[in-house]
Amino acid sequence: MTNYLLQAAQAQPNANAAFMSQIAIIALMFAFLYFFMIRPQKKRDKELQNMRSTLEIGDEVITIGGIVGIVISVKEDIVVLETGSDRNKIRVTKWAIQSNITASERNAAAKKLAAEKAAEEKNSSKEEK
Repeated sequence: MTNYLLQAAQAQPNANAAFMSQIAIIALMFAFLYFFMIRPQKKRDKELQNMRSTLEIGDEVITIGGIVGIVISVKEDIVVLETGSDRNKIRVTKWAIQSNITASERNAAAKKLAAEKAAEEKNSSKEEK
């Protein structure tokens, strides 16, 4: 019996170490979930909210249902879209706007212009040498 008690007493530090390693693994899993799943989703949500709040009249947008239209009126929570050549008007809520094509085109054009300027500066600096 005393032999069994001695063995149990010696096993106690190993059990504590095993428990602490399990806690560390669980903490690492939560950190992984936060940095690779939760944080990027919050970033995407913030970008979508910013895009929806900066809608302007004349922007071409796509709704979550796939309807493509041009914004003709923006109110607090409602956007009126004009679709097709027969000028149908559709009222949708702002959260139903998936993407702003006009803003995407503006961003792409700005990136292209910045890349061209950088290339010109690089070429001009090479010519000066």
